[in-house]
Amino acid sequence: MGLCNAKQPIRQQELEYLKAHTQYDENTIVEWYKGFKRDVPTGKLTPGRFVDLYRSFFPQSNAQQFCDHVFRTFDTNKDGFIDFKEFLMAIDVTSAGGPEENLKWAFR
Repeated sequence: MGLCNAKQPIRQQELEYLKAHTQYDENTIVEWYKGFKRDVPTGKLTPGRFVDLYRSFFPQSNAQQFCDHVFRTFDTNKDGFIDFKEFLMAIDVTSAGGPEENLKWAFR
């Protein structure tokens, strides 16, 4: 996949997939993508970078434990990174899922 710059638009195929599999509309997905690419220019969120970002938002939390769970659950292709598609799927499930869906996620 290589390095991507933050101005590179989301691929149409990925956009269509995310529109079909999340609650987000096209504009919201594009905005999430821009933020993701700004914070993760390579397009590959590493566990270390995830912990750093998470700690900046939740300094009193156990960022490492949460990171381990997120990667175990959402790194669906098990490549050691979370790409934008995996990231947005995780955001969708953890922020908007109903109680049953969130319980399934929590106990994966």
